[in-house]
Amino acid sequence: MIAGMSTQISLQAEVPECLSGKRLDQIAAQLFPEYSRARLQIWIKNGSLMVNSLQLRPRDKLETGDTLAINAELEPEETWVSQDLPLDIRYEDEHLLVINKGANIVVHPGAGHSDGTLLNGLLFYCPALADLPRAGIVHRLDKDTTGLMVVAKSLTAHSSLVKQLQLREVSREYEAVVQGVLTGGGTIDKPLGRHRVNRKKRTVVLEGQEAITHYRVIHRFRSHTHTQVNLETGRTHQIRVHMADINCPIVGDPLYGGRLQIPAASSQDLTECLTKFKRQALHARKLGLIHPHSDEPMTWEVDRPADMAYLLNQLAADTQISK
Repeated sequence: MIAGMSTQISLQAEVPECLSGKRLDQIAAQLFPEYSRARLQIWIKNGSLMVNSLQLRPRDKLETGDTLAINAELEPEETWVSQDLPLDIRYEDEHLLVINKGANIVVHPGAGHSDGTLLNGLLFYCPALADLPRAGIVHRLDKDTTGLMVVAKSLTAHSSLVKQLQLREVSREYEAVVQGVLTGGGTIDKPLGRHRVNRKKRTVVLEGQEAITHYRVIHRFRSHTHTQVNLETGRTHQIRVHMADINCPIVGDPLYGGRLQIPAASSQDLTECLTKFKRQALHARKLGLIHPHSDEPMTWEVDRPADMAYLLNQLAADTQISK
């Protein structure tokens, strides 16, 4: 078991116009997403999180330009299990780890996944990560989304990466196979929030968080499209919800994919491939950021996994046969 040691942190952020009029606890969760809501509530109540040098209540409303300042002792919130799990490390130095995450891997322990997660494996590989918020994990991929993730190895790197994510300076490029034939690229700018009935899902809601997704066509097939997707924001399930919202859900998506669609007169191989593809065909192919120590721009790319490559080959073969 790894508990970690306490670390002194000092952070500051201003309330942007888009959050003006909201509660302090809601704004804090938006401005400091690397810390849990429970931890932020404690800091607000004990005075470790101040607004304009004043201690306020969680429900107090803030305005544009108000300054939130955190000066706190960062105690570990919980004890996680360290496990010797396989990691596909694509880059490492004393500040960063870049991981190629496989399918069927949960990033962070939670309900139903107390161990066996990427975080558990990271703690075995680098025990010092226990001293960082969420063990250095600054962004996530869904369980069955594959591809690149960056992990901070120091508090300085963690703060830099979180700031870059907030300022939308981290480049995240995905590829996806979606149902339907897209005629061209575009931008989806629709806010997202929790589904009112199914709490595991997200949906487009007017009062939700800003969410912006850019997409373009890589290749069209008879009934599907291979797409490139770039995130401007990084909301939970963002690509999956946005593509479903334009009636082009991601192939294999168990939450947003709807009924399985097999193109008419498909080959047996394609029919079998689509039927057995039980995860969203979504892959984080490219990651770009500014190195927190050297200030140099860095970019990594990773090939699509074998199951997506096979799916694309079958779609291409089906298109050729139908001509």
